Amino acid sequence: MSPSITYDDFAKVDMRIGKVIRVEDHPKARKPAYKLWIDFGPLGIKTSSAQLTRRYRKEDLEGRLVVAVVNFPPRQIADFVSEVLVLGAMGPDNDVVLLQPDQPVPLGWPIG
Repeated sequence: MSPSITYDDFAKVDMRIGKVIRVEDHPKARKPAYKLWIDFGPLGIKTSSAQLTRRYRKEDLEGRLVVAVVNFPPRQIADFVSEVLVLGAMGPDNDVVLLQPDQPVPLGWPIG
C-alpha cells in the first residue's frame, strides 16, 4: 500500500475524460506500446505512449473513452512525446486494464 496523502495532494492531479481518436504501433519504445492521440474536448488533442498491447488491439482502442492524467510534464518515449498518462488497473504481469466511465460524458470532464 502507498503512503497516505492529503486531499490537497489528490486535488493537484488533473484527471480528465478523453476519447482515443488514433492509434499506431510504437516500435521504438523499450516495452511494447501504442502511440495514442486522445481528444479531451476543450483541452484539445493530447498524445500518450501506452503499454496496452497485451489486452487491446489497435482497433479496439479507437473511439474508446479513457481516463488520463493531463497535468504531468511531457515525457519523451523514444521518438514520441507522451503528454498524458492513461490510467488503468495493473494486472498480474503489469498488463493494464483501462479505466473508463460507465456512461457517456463530455470529453474533457474532470474526475473528482
